[in-house]
Amino acid sequence: MKRILSIILLICSCFAMEAKLALSNICKDGMVLQQNTKANIWGWSDPRAKVTVTTSWDGKEYTCKADKDGRWSVAVLTPAGSYQAYGLKVTDGKETVTAEDILVGEVWLASGQSNMEMPMRGFYNCPVENALDYVCAPPATDKIRMFTVPIKQSYEPLNEVDAQWKGAESNTIPDMSATAFFFAHRLNQMLDIPVGIVSCAYGGARIESWTPKEILETYPDENLDPAHIESMPHYHRPYLAYNAMLNPVKGYTIKGFIWYQGCSNVGRHEQFVERMDNMVSHWRECWNDKDAELPFYMVEIAPYRNKPHTDVPYYALLREAQHKAAHEIANCGIIVTNDLVRSYEQDNIHPAKKKEVGERLAYMALNRNYGFNRVACDSPEAVRCYRMANSCELAVELTNTSNGLNRWMEIEGLEVAGSEGILYPVTYAYFEWEPKVLRIRSEFVWDPCEVRYGWGDFKPGNLKNVEGLPVAPFRIRAEK
Repeated sequence: MKRILSIILLICSCFAMEAKLALSNICKDGMVLQQNTKANIWGWSDPRAKVTVTTSWDGKEYTCKADKDGRWSVAVLTPAGSYQAYGLKVTDGKETVTAEDILVGEVWLASGQSNMEMPMRGFYNCPVENALDYVCAPPATDKIRMFTVPIKQSYEPLNEVDAQWKGAESNTIPDMSATAFFFAHRLNQMLDIPVGIVSCAYGGARIESWTPKEILETYPDENLDPAHIESMPHYHRPYLAYNAMLNPVKGYTIKGFIWYQGCSNVGRHEQFVERMDNMVSHWRECWNDKDAELPFYMVEIAPYRNKPHTDVPYYALLREAQHKAAHEIANCGIIVTNDLVRSYEQDNIHPAKKKEVGERLAYMALNRNYGFNRVACDSPEAVRCYRMANSCELAVELTNTSNGLNRWMEIEGLEVAGSEGILYPVTYAYFEWEPKVLRIRSEFVWDPCEVRYGWGDFKPGNLKNVEGLPVAPFRIRAEK
């Protein structure tokens, strides 16, 4: 009986080893395909099998051959975005599988750490402001859909994730990334076509968590010994999230990336720009984006009181590095969050105002990628500081202020220092029409040398341009 049972098990295992025709989970029912392009569809079958994909929107057939491991992939031509539901059929001559309820529109990948992962229902003691208004709104299953990659780690690259596309309605919105949802909501309102989000975020992840092992091996300070990695907090572990979460969805055709991350790299600001550049460059390679055509839009980390307290403003230094990276990385941008916290949130690394974050990312996409050039998207940034002639005032030149600023009284977050280096708050500053400079003075400083705005771990501000975009935090010394 034991011998017979062994033979039966061997036969069963042989049958189990025979590949079955399948679509990747990200290419199944309910998916959103990028419009007006060649969109990648892939799955598995018998090794070397001939696979044919037929699309319902044009009746075209696409044929490919599976590789030795049974993976196959085709790029299908997609029509203009609409709310029309489509389907596709896949066959290998023996089996047939289908994908239904497919929408065509705009697709973005959202990644980073917890502030991107944070769902509409919020985290413990960390709400998302006004989320219930959207949970209780009419269903928008044909307007916004999200494919949320589950949090997972792996020492080896994985090919599949256990997830499915879900449309936005009361039962699904609470589990959707809040930042990504509000981004998609604003895009859908403006473009009036479906918006799909591939949400791939891991709370606490470092840049190194989303970078492949072969790149990390070139970093002298990264210990990649498995025993050391296992001793780390799970959310800080290098390359494991990349293997388990990004690798299975890389190459899914998208319009661009939105990214909210940085807190876990605080204290390592000197490495930030290079490592961010390396990661973005690699991701673009994964999407065969040789010319950096896929935009990469970042979110500035929000004001947060560093604990344990230190005299070094590490969060401010990381924000400074984020802005430098946004300028140095091709086709990159950054949105400012300095005005989106309340005083009681100084110890909360997950501030509640996610709607504004998502919408500011959407403004950038609308302006730069969808032709809405009247939608303001870039925050003012300090580029020059000098002493006014025959005066104890400093003048700060700010970009993106063609219509001026929102206030000159009751300013928060603005400081000036003299040669002794002591900072004094400035609550009144006049924005001059010609030349366009912010004139700053303090009755306590007669030899002003430096201006700071929003510069600190938790130093919120309220200066904005007339279009409503906040001034980016800065520290700048006067020209000699």
